[in-house]
Amino acid sequence: MRLLYINPNSTASMTEQVVGVARAALPEAEVMGWTNDNGPPAIQGAADGAAALPGLRALLPKAKDAGVDVIVIACFDDTGLEELRAAAHCPVIGIGQSAYTLGALAFGAFSVVTTLPVSVPVLEENITRLGLEGRCCSVRASGLGVLEVEDGSEPVRARLAAEIEAAVADGAKAVALGCAGMAHLRADLATRTSAALIDGVVASAHLARAITASLA
Repeated sequence: MRLLYINPNSTASMTEQVVGVARAALPEAEVMGWTNDNGPPAIQGAADGAAALPGLRALLPKAKDAGVDVIVIACFDDTGLEELRAAAHCPVIGIGQSAYTLGALAFGAFSVVTTLPVSVPVLEENITRLGLEGRCCSVRASGLGVLEVEDGSEPVRARLAAEIEAAVADGAKAVALGCAGMAHLRADLATRTSAALIDGVVASAHLARAITASLA
């Protein structure tokens, strides 16, 4: 299976982190990662998502030429998911979509801990579009920027852990890590919190494998 993670933002280090997590989760697959060089440095709200779309669309012919089996949008906002799915030669899924699906299937109810408040309406709209609003206990903003989260300093980890515990108090059985930049922090955050943590990068890798196997 040839799996492609496309990062809608232009921060290549985040792409590399996502690919590393996905390869560890699915070592039997060929996992590639591309960065949208024409996107904003971070996707923080609807305006950044709209700015990323032209660059994302421009990568689709290259993905077809590369023989990609599944494309994964490596942003928890699932930036451009519907547009790319309609135009791509193969299935397209998002890391946010994957995390919500796993949370609903495995735990029945989930919460999300994300970055800035500007991202909350985008995530809530995506959850509603998937028909999972009744399964989502809360979408919590940590107040941290995407690039702060990616850097993963000790204060960042402590802040995320505190917000995860607050999400547990909301009644969530599991908490989705609501930013691609959190993927490499999952193991550490799991030692600091009482929640089952869902990383959309890992979830999307396994869902991609299930999709290709089911369609084979």
